[in-house]
Amino acid sequence: MDGASLQFLKGLLTAPSPSGYEQPVQAVVREHVGSFADRVSTDWHGNVIAAVNPDGSPRIMLAGHCDQIGLMVKYVDEQGFVWVDSIGGWDIQMLIGQNLMIWGRLGPVNGVIARKAIHLLSPDDRKKVPELKDLWIDIGVKNRDEAKEIIAVGDPVTFDLGFRELRNNLAAAPGMDNKVGAWVVMSALQQVAAAASKPKAGVFAVSTVQEEIGLRGAQTSSFSIDAQIGIAVDVTHATDCPTLDNKQHGEIKLGLGPVLYRGPNVNPIVHRRLMELATQHNIPVQNGGLSRAASNDANAMQVSRGGVATGIVAIPNRYMHSPVEVVSLTDLENAAKLIAMFCLSVDQTTDFTP
Repeated sequence: MDGASLQFLKGLLTAPSPSGYEQPVQAVVREHVGSFADRVSTDWHGNVIAAVNPDGSPRIMLAGHCDQIGLMVKYVDEQGFVWVDSIGGWDIQMLIGQNLMIWGRLGPVNGVIARKAIHLLSPDDRKKVPELKDLWIDIGVKNRDEAKEIIAVGDPVTFDLGFRELRNNLAAAPGMDNKVGAWVVMSALQQVAAAASKPKAGVFAVSTVQEEIGLRGAQTSSFSIDAQIGIAVDVTHATDCPTLDNKQHGEIKLGLGPVLYRGPNVNPIVHRRLMELATQHNIPVQNGGLSRAASNDANAMQVSRGGVATGIVAIPNRYMHSPVEVVSLTDLENAAKLIAMFCLSVDQTTDFTP
């Protein structure tokens, strides 16, 4: 991954974006795409839509959601301890003992979340999985009045954000789900814009909002773009680590390429073209089967307006919805390259009728 692309990825991963609070990460997206997109807009929902050849036909929508799971400040007690509710789906055990950031009006506020020390837990308590209502954030203040000088009810909360490079071109960070998807669709759009043969189709890359709470940004943006073809980019579970059963979850490994899913949420002709392009251009891909409507933006895109010919290109991800999500940077690059090739292959004669 070249330096500019890596900096874009790091910028996405270090900008907070709990669902409904995506403004900081969308600013990173707009700054990056402004140098190559023909048109960049932000709708009132918060989706950032970058287009190349916007008057082209047919219209292709590339969707990668930028929001991440998070927490929200709900109450500050008299001692200044902060009580929260969830934004998106959490494994509560992932929270215990973590460094957190409350994104207050004056800037980020450091905090930690924990529970009673093990020495103070009863034998029964040690066996129980705590609920979110049993946990609090300590920001180091003396009382409620001091806390309210820097935070307020409704402020979003994230893990301490960052980026760590691992061996074999892997990287770890909170929020890989799904800022890597936003990275892929905008990088694919950049390759389309730079191609020697200009696209015939109109290509719209969307950094969608509020996926983690119901695919909401994909619903509104796919309606407004009125695309005929759509590709959703999201993470999927890598199964190349202990305790995961390939018979149940499939065989998906980091570094062997993005996953091209088949199933009722995927147009078979879109899938076939993606597979053919991967073969022609020596882009490694993995096969996946999804027997139901996807729990990602493809779900909303496929049934927008009169129906959209939809594909799913997924990035293998270990430890999803944790502070240490791990992906392969090579998989990201291959996903962007394949999607760019797909967009450049589509013209007005292309028929995706099953």
